[in-house]
Parts: sequence; structure tokens; C-alpha cells
Amino acid sequence: MEGPSEVTRLLDAIGRGEDGASARLLELVYGELRALAGAYGRGQRPGHTLQPTALVHEAFVKLVEADAREFTDRAHFLAVAATAMRHILSDHARARRADKRGGGLERVTLVEGALAGEARDLDLVALDDALQELSELDARKHRVVELRFFGGLTAEEAARVLDVSLSTVESDWRAARAWLHVRLR
Repeated sequence: MEGPSEVTRLLDAIGRGEDGASARLLELVYGELRALAGAYGRGQRPGHTLQPTALVHEAFVKLVEADAREFTDRAHFLAVAATAMRHILSDHARARRADKRGGGLERVTLVEGALAGEARDLDLVALDDALQELSELDARKHRVVELRFFGGLTAEEAARVLDVSLSTVESDWRAARAWLHVRLR
């Protein structure tokens, strides 16, 4: 895999409208995006209709339609991709809930167990609602959760994306996990 500098160069090229840059970027980050989408997919009910490959492509289209100059580097791009995937899954779950006969709750397992210390099933819509509430209470803590849990970024990468200290990210991460644990009981 190419280093982060190649991703950053391609993001710049997309921002300048360079032909083929989007395709090269997808090729470069596809494995990481697919792994992230696969992790989301493992926590969903069997027979879920939104497969990881479709999730990657839908998220990537949204990202490429955005202004690529907004992405500062690979970590930032992957964090935004993770957020896009979470929103796509949440929208999909909300649509299924609204289906005929009331639909059903979409269940997602947070395999990493970061929110509760062990793997547990969560309603994706409830999680999305809780994160929206957290964003209104403390936008930075919300962003830390997106970057760390959904984006798979390390604390160091999240600190760089947010332009804050490592200790700030670690403190926000602990506080946000505790708040979400209580909120999602």
C-alpha cells in the first residue's frame, strides 16, 4: 500500500479536477474502506441488504462529490469515510424501520466493545440518535467517537485530525464512552 503522502497527493489532485485521480484514490484506499465496511457488516443481522462493497461505493461517491480539498490527509479522509458509512447505515436502518408492517430494528454489534467493555448488540438508530445528542452537548467528544470508533483511527491520529493534544483525545474518548454507555442502556 502507498503511504499517506500518496493519498494526500491524490486528494489534492481531485480538488484540482485532475482526470482519473478519484479512481486512483479508490484503488489506493479500497482495502481500508472495505475492512471498515466489513466490520460494520459483521455486527448486522444475517441477510442485511446493504453489503460492505455497496457501502464502500456509496460512501466513496459521497466523498468524491464533496470538496476533496477539505481533506487534509489519509487519516482525515478515512475518518470522514467512516462517518459517511455510519450515516448511510443509519439512514438504511431508519428506512427499514419505516417499511411496511413497521419494519424492524436494525441491530449492530459493536465488536470492538469500546463503548461498554465487551461486545454487545445496539440499535443502530439509537446509537445514531445518541451520537447526534452528544454532538449537541459536546461536538469534540462526538468527533472523537467518530474518529476512534467508526474511523478506526488511533488516539494519535485523532489528535492530529482534531489539532488537539493526545491527552485531550484520551480524556474525551473516556468521557464519551461513559456517556454513551449510560445513554444506550
